[in-house]
Amino acid sequence: MTVWPTVDRAEPPYVAGERAMLEAWLEFHRATLLNKCAGLTGEQLALRSVPPSSLSLLGLVRHLAEVENGWFRSVWDPSIAPLYDDTDDVDVDLNDTDPARADEDLARYVEQLDLCRAAAATRDLDDVATRTRRGESQTISLRWVYVHMIEEYARHNGHADLLREAIDGVTGD
Repeated sequence: MTVWPTVDRAEPPYVAGERAMLEAWLEFHRATLLNKCAGLTGEQLALRSVPPSSLSLLGLVRHLAEVENGWFRSVWDPSIAPLYDDTDDVDVDLNDTDPARADEDLARYVEQLDLCRAAAATRDLDDVATRTRRGESQTISLRWVYVHMIEEYARHNGHADLLREAIDGVTGD
């Protein structure tokens, strides 16, 4: 297992069009997650938080790969399968972490980012898709997906802050 690299993180603009602003904030949060993992080994990435939680940085990377795939790809094309599918564990993306697979999980996450960027680039913010969740039909726009993903990353990057500090004391934004 190699140590994960630091990535460049651009500050979002203060003034921009709606799409440019949404994309910039999402990219900021994607880079933040990767930087929270930078410099750590697979074993460190798989360390769990305070029991009984099974949360780990590696689990967050896997989870956000799954969420990216779900919202930017499979909600628009239901033939695209989940990345981590286990009917016995709905949180398999968070729970089934293995330090030996950390490089594979990072590669899968980075691949999903590229696929999701490409999928979003073909759509307008007002494009809608319909999905069924818990028996209820929901119509969502790509704009909603961007806002939701920014919220999802912001929440989980807060978790990543605490996890990273517990591993080696590193703090920062």
